[in-house]
Amino acid sequence: MDRVTWRTQVLSNHINQSSMSSPLSPNPCVGFSPPELSEPFEFDTTEMRKLLDAHNLEDRDWLFGLMKQSKLFNPREAGGRVFVSPDYNQSMEQQREMTMKRIAYLLDRGVFEGWLTEKGVEAELRKLALHEVIGIYDHSLAVKLGVHFFLWGGAIQFFGTKRHHDKWLRDTENYTIKGCFAMSELGHGSNVRGIETVTTYDSNTGEFVINTPCESAQKYWIGGAANHATHTIVFSQLNISGKNQGVHAFIAQIRDANGNICPNIRIADCGHKIGLNGVDNGRIWFDNVRIPRENLLNSVADVSLDGQYLSAIKDPDQRFAAFLAPLTSGRVTIAVGAIYSSQISLAIAIRYSLTRRAFSVTPKGPEVLLLDYPSHQQRLLPLLAKTYAMSFAANHLKMIYVKRTPELSKTIHVVSSAFKATLTWHNMRTLQECREACGGQGLKTENRIGPLKGEYDVQSTFEGDNNVLMQQVSKALLAEYIAAQKRSKPFKALGLEHMNKPCPVIPSQLTSSTLQSSQFQMDAFCLRERDLLNRFAMEVSERQKQGESKEYSVILSYQLAQDLGRAFSDRTILQTLLDAEAGVPSGSLKNVLAMLRSMYALICLEEDPAFLRFGYLSTDNVAAVRKEVSRLCGELRPHALALVSSFGIPDAFLSPIAFNWIDANSWSSVRH
Repeated sequence: MDRVTWRTQVLSNHINQSSMSSPLSPNPCVGFSPPELSEPFEFDTTEMRKLLDAHNLEDRDWLFGLMKQSKLFNPREAGGRVFVSPDYNQSMEQQREMTMKRIAYLLDRGVFEGWLTEKGVEAELRKLALHEVIGIYDHSLAVKLGVHFFLWGGAIQFFGTKRHHDKWLRDTENYTIKGCFAMSELGHGSNVRGIETVTTYDSNTGEFVINTPCESAQKYWIGGAANHATHTIVFSQLNISGKNQGVHAFIAQIRDANGNICPNIRIADCGHKIGLNGVDNGRIWFDNVRIPRENLLNSVADVSLDGQYLSAIKDPDQRFAAFLAPLTSGRVTIAVGAIYSSQISLAIAIRYSLTRRAFSVTPKGPEVLLLDYPSHQQRLLPLLAKTYAMSFAANHLKMIYVKRTPELSKTIHVVSSAFKATLTWHNMRTLQECREACGGQGLKTENRIGPLKGEYDVQSTFEGDNNVLMQQVSKALLAEYIAAQKRSKPFKALGLEHMNKPCPVIPSQLTSSTLQSSQFQMDAFCLRERDLLNRFAMEVSERQKQGESKEYSVILSYQLAQDLGRAFSDRTILQTLLDAEAGVPSGSLKNVLAMLRSMYALICLEEDPAFLRFGYLSTDNVAAVRKEVSRLCGELRPHALALVSSFGIPDAFLSPIAFNWIDANSWSSVRH
């Protein structure tokens, strides 16, 4: 019976019930069936998790367990399970108080042991792993700790010398001192070089004097300043004998041990925010605050007792670059945290889509699982593949950071800038898509995805505005290009070695096997990056010939700069995924990684207009790519549950709709 005839008969029976031989029988109620019963795993999820988390799995699981044990982490029962997540219905003041109570709990249990006092790669990786787990629970808690350990503590480690390390690091690790990081100002955020706070040296007393000369110089968005911090790193212009020596970093006390604000310092609250209300962001004014000469962090430059400025780095630009080093650790943790946020939202949305049904495709047929709709697959599975690719990219970034050498500083700066922008943009897009994919349930605070949008939105702008960071990436690539041209030597940095090879050629006809070839995928990415770099260099050069400065020429060429930054980031991410795939022996795990790699590469080809705009792909080839993406969605569909299970996020850190959402919304749950 066709659908029109069937619907006509149903309506007729409703209208004329006397003609029915028996009363209408109700449809059976919608039931919940765990997806594990019908979604077999075809690869080892434990091994996949080892690849994704990469290090310190036992430490991670230990900390997950610690948080589940305490009522401080807001456990609540729903659908027969216990979930832990912050209570975002609390007031700003309550959220801040809970953040500090959770820090005290973790401190008492040794979570922060060695975070500043132990050295070496293993110690750094343990710290990063535990910080990532904390972020999975609550971004506010992770940010509060990040400011204290990575920014305040990191500044003392990187900018300070032995006298600072001995005096401050252990007390910071024990939370005897609560630190913050005063760089941003009301009038200057990304443009750190332009900050207006001024510090002068008084040779009569051997003290520095810090001053906020105007309202735009007030320190702004300083995490920890509003309520809790006792000390801060102050970034300020240093004026010695009337000469500005540029931006330097100082230690200043802003509260005493009892929490009273110190003399000549004014502090105000930044107020309620769209997220991160567990962090007490504040504003600081310095009214001729005097600090000891020893409080200048002097690894880069120093001032003698009689007021002589001393630095082994004579170039002011190089000196300034040295002062931005702590921001690298911030970008690393932000990029990694963004990917764990994406993992949470995808795990919730995909698990929900494997149990929630909507509409039937045949009369009286069963309703269809959301993830069995090709349109739903297209919404979530490419984002899942991107999240996998970016997880490997984040691991790569962490490893080059913890194994850093002076020779790697440029690479770390460029890669961390590119990944911070790309991964945080991806996270916000993923959160929005997952929120919509969960329908009305995605609006409920208890289901986590909605609040995560507000919590993570800030990542696009703090520790460097993403658009500015992408332009920095392109400027670094341009510098490599110009240097190679001047020296007439091959490229040998930032992964640009492919520029030394012949230009890749894209086949005129793209078959499915070609599209899934790693060689084709890398060729397409390298072709785009090579051409965009050439175009960018040419456009900047032409503008300079017309009389514009180099800096302004780069600014005017912002469109190509953004395209080039994206091309560099995509190609670097693809390489990290290829490296991960190459390290896995033949078998089901490697096969799934190959599928994810193809999906990542092809969705990048489909989504970036540059491939069509500059003719790297023909319209027919773009159509072939789109068709292959759809086909890959169908191939990845049977692995969806296994792929999100491989994230290794404990059930308690997901949400009720990831499991038995019917029981979680039952009348008995209301009464309970």
